[in-house]
Amino acid sequence: MGSPWKAVADDSRRQMLVLLKKGEQTPSEIAEHFSFTKPALSTHLRILSEAGLVSERKVGRNRLYSVRKDAMTEMMEFFDSFWEDKLIDLKRHVETKQIRNRATSK
Repeated sequence: MGSPWKAVADDSRRQMLVLLKKGEQTPSEIAEHFSFTKPALSTHLRILSEAGLVSERKVGRNRLYSVRKDAMTEMMEFFDSFWEDKLIDLKRHVETKQIRNRATSK
């Protein structure tokens, strides 16, 4: 399995994920939004698939791609940790300010 981090390092693949977030799409539908050759599009989809970020299912002769949101958990947790740190800092700041305000209003 490829690295999800390397897969999303490419702006075009990030754009594909945003596009697929809206629902399943065929390669032809995806291609409408990009100026890739078919081989380039296949390569991008293969990289996303090998990284576990998209799934592919066959319906008749068509392939449908969709985002595997569960596979993004590691990345989401990584970025959420920054948000949580900022929220903790904000909470401390507000609490300190409230304590100071109470002390000055007495």
